[in-house]
Amino acid sequence: MKVAIMQPYIFPYLGYFQLVNSVDKFIFYDDVNFIKKGWINRNKILINGKESIITFPLIKASQNKLINEIDLFVNNKDKKKIIAKLEIAYKKAPYFDNTINLVKEIINADLSCIAEYSANSITKISNFLEIDVSFDFSSIQSPESKGIDKADRLIHICKKNNSNQYVNSIGGQKLYSKEYFNANGINLSFIENDIEPYSQFGEEFVPNLSIIDVIMFNDKKHVRKMLNKYKLI
Repeated sequence: MKVAIMQPYIFPYLGYFQLVNSVDKFIFYDDVNFIKKGWINRNKILINGKESIITFPLIKASQNKLINEIDLFVNNKDKKKIIAKLEIAYKKAPYFDNTINLVKEIINADLSCIAEYSANSITKISNFLEIDVSFDFSSIQSPESKGIDKADRLIHICKKNNSNQYVNSIGGQKLYSKEYFNANGINLSFIENDIEPYSQFGEEFVPNLSIIDVIMFNDKKHVRKMLNKYKLI
């Protein structure tokens, strides 16, 4: 069984969902430190041919807090503003009608913790795309591992899930040694994403935008093909 362990991001880009698609179990790493100016509570969309940030404000966010210790500072008025921004940006996109209600449902979710709120965006989109994977949270599944050294904690979580295969993002090559993981009984792979350009109103392609952009411009069948455009190295 393949396992991936990653912080929950809000409406992440296609590469994140390729990682979800590459494993049997995906564990949200919610009891690690919050990443300021990361993608836990914000992402990029397309407005007038250029990338634009949408942000879900937080209450007293700090890198000294765990992700699951931080709550949203977003009320219904704020949510309506974000939805309105998305509607203006994508109302002429070919698959707007197919996906806008799903996006609204996710944004309007009655969840206050950013870890749960962001994770919900991933699980709902994964269900929509029919990705066959199970989800869990590290804080629920392996709370006893908190405080263990980074690599050793990942190894611990894999073993607790009866898995000897761990898939990490390509950036993990700078952090983790295949030899160290192998010595501890875990086969470590890194996902090499292949994000193909797609049409965005016929303009020059803007890469690495939120999954919202992907499902607005591509039908589900094509997105499912895009999910398999990766290599494990």
